[in-house]
Amino acid sequence: MTECLDLVFAGTPQFAVPTLRALCASGHRVRAVYTQPDRRAGRGRRPRPSPVKTLALECGLSVEQPPSLREEAVQADLRALGADALIVVAYGLLLPPAVLAIPRLGCLNVHASLLPRWRGAAPIQRALLAGDTETGVSIMQMDKGLDTGPILARSTCSIGPDDTAARLAERLAAQGADLLLETLDRLAQGGVQPLAQDPARACYAPKLSKAEAVLDWRRPAPELERRVRAFDPWPVAQTRLEGGAVLRIWRARALPHAPGGPPGSVLDAGATGIDVAAGEGVLRLLEVQLPGGRRLDAGAFLAGHAIAGTRLGVAG
Repeated sequence: MTECLDLVFAGTPQFAVPTLRALCASGHRVRAVYTQPDRRAGRGRRPRPSPVKTLALECGLSVEQPPSLREEAVQADLRALGADALIVVAYGLLLPPAVLAIPRLGCLNVHASLLPRWRGAAPIQRALLAGDTETGVSIMQMDKGLDTGPILARSTCSIGPDDTAARLAERLAAQGADLLLETLDRLAQGGVQPLAQDPARACYAPKLSKAEAVLDWRRPAPELERRVRAFDPWPVAQTRLEGGAVLRIWRARALPHAPGGPPGSVLDAGATGIDVAAGEGVLRLLEVQLPGGRRLDAGAFLAGHAIAGTRLGVAG
């Protein structure tokens, strides 16, 4: 590294933690950490700090939690830090133009896709839902658009057939941290050539909703399997048992078998899994969970629940 930079970091969830940890271990100076205000969570609904705040306090860093960056006083405080660059990783708050203009080297975003593919809030999940076999990390110079700024660096990552959003996020978070450090070194030396995004190749990754987690058994089994993988760890794919109880589905595998019954029909249930008819093929449920219960493999679940011959969900 040829130059020590003064940085401000802005991030909130676990995905941002590896980048902040890498910056703390580097020769760069993190002047302050911005993260979203504490949210109430858990049965007691007590305020819970974000993963980024927890790490920042462990590292002895100054933490700021404004509800918005639009206030002039908030912007003045940020400007007073004299940062060379603002590093943004899944922060969750909009950066207005006045903030984008503050750092000497601009605002750099670590984004979990190969931009311009999957701009937006849920790039990892949308890549899985679409059946992509490759994704990656982009370091982007932020502008006023939604993930539209020029690309400073990219790194690819393959998507395996068993990858969930949780597993993929863990790999991409580590990959993004390494790529950011490399980019900062090159940026400090003036060795980065920004590459404009091609808007014709752009697609968007809107925020996930709980409604998307309800499986429609009329859909093909491979699509349903992708939904199970994409919605781990949130909002978790689910269906309803006869009687109305919600069944969360953590692991499943699409089988090429002919359905052999109406969509949602439980065709077979045993130690190897619970086979459910889909619109095309069969989805074998491997790990499930009832409300308030533990995650169980199919065999353990069936020890207390007889569902063979029943029908899951609303197939229409």
